[in-house]
Amino acid sequence: MSVRVRRVYDPPEPEDGVRVLVDRLWPRGLAKDAARVDEWPKAITPSTELRRWYHSGEGSYEEFAGRFEAELAADEAAELLDHVRDLARKGEVTLLTASRTPDQSHATVLARLLRS
Repeated sequence: MSVRVRRVYDPPEPEDGVRVLVDRLWPRGLAKDAARVDEWPKAITPSTELRRWYHSGEGSYEEFAGRFEAELAADEAAELLDHVRDLARKGEVTLLTASRTPDQSHATVLARLLRS
């Protein structure tokens, strides 16, 4: 199973496979056709409340990851997570985020869960 994380602002690459945007909001200044996003499952993105809490600097990345995993246990999120996991079983999947630090973002949490 191949799941990787990239910034949505980076140019698409042939080895990206299915490109899945995992941000709740569309990335600023990016045209939809330039992003080449194949899927945008908003239910597997952090809630607005969780995103605001994390960006306020009140908690650690580890606490954020735990809270995000709890959100992903909801029915709709779990179904979409299974869908993306099925895509990854069939071929390459690239999770796209606008985060400046993808390795400390929700996309990394998603990638870990998809690989398990």
